[in-house]
Amino acid sequence: MTGSERMTAGNADVFAALASPVRRELTALLLSGPRSVNDLASHFEMSRPSVSEHLRVLRDAGLVSEERSGRLRLYRLEAEPLMEVSRWLSPYERFWRDRLAGLRELLDEENGDDHER
Repeated sequence: MTGSERMTAGNADVFAALASPVRRELTALLLSGPRSVNDLASHFEMSRPSVSEHLRVLRDAGLVSEERSGRLRLYRLEAEPLMEVSRWLSPYERFWRDRLAGLRELLDEENGDDHER
């Protein structure tokens, strides 16, 4: 097994951080660029401190960075941890793609037999 195929502690942190639907939504919101806590919080029916806690988990996993500009805190998505997870998942994607292609072929064969009857 190569280094890119092995699960690392960093990958585990990223998976744990992304286990929450709120944190996945936060990362999706940050795809368009840096945003403030208040801007991010406006998309949720939860308190700003709760959103800040989710952002802390994402920051600790390396998925977001925080930049202070005066009293404003801007959060930015960091792509590297997601790229590492993508590299780790790649063999599994190929595995499932091959399995689904085999299933498609089997179903096509069965459908062809049904039309011949």
